[in-house]
Amino acid sequence: MQGLFDHWQVWALLAACFAALTAIFAKIGIAGVGSDFATLLRTIVILVVLACIVAATGQWQPLASVPAKSGLFILLSGLATGASWLCYFRALELGDASRVAPVDKLSVVLVALFGVFFLGERLAALHWLGVLLIATGAVILAIRA
Repeated sequence: MQGLFDHWQVWALLAACFAALTAIFAKIGIAGVGSDFATLLRTIVILVVLACIVAATGQWQPLASVPAKSGLFILLSGLATGASWLCYFRALELGDASRVAPVDKLSVVLVALFGVFFLGERLAALHWLGVLLIATGAVILAIRA
């Protein structure tokens, strides 16, 4: 019997909840702080917390044990994450969290498209409708009424 935390859906929902809190906390936190410096502070916190988690759970492994291809794509992912965070904090510095976050979530639409075109994933018609609805909703939320 699987436990609640053995399902990807639970983790994805938790990620969404924490992402929402990230936007709210970041918007409040960047008041009087440059967005790039705020991103640096956030990154330090993440680094320390993750190092503690990896050490506590015994998941530490030698860098040499990471296959070259995996290492390259983890590096690229890290660079993309850093760029995303810098852009996200700058957007929060300039705009409303309630409008910035939905536009940021257009990443869901882009992941679906990239998954199809670069990873060979397939989406059913119902899934394409969902992608269209997410894109439409993000645009609607971003428009100043």
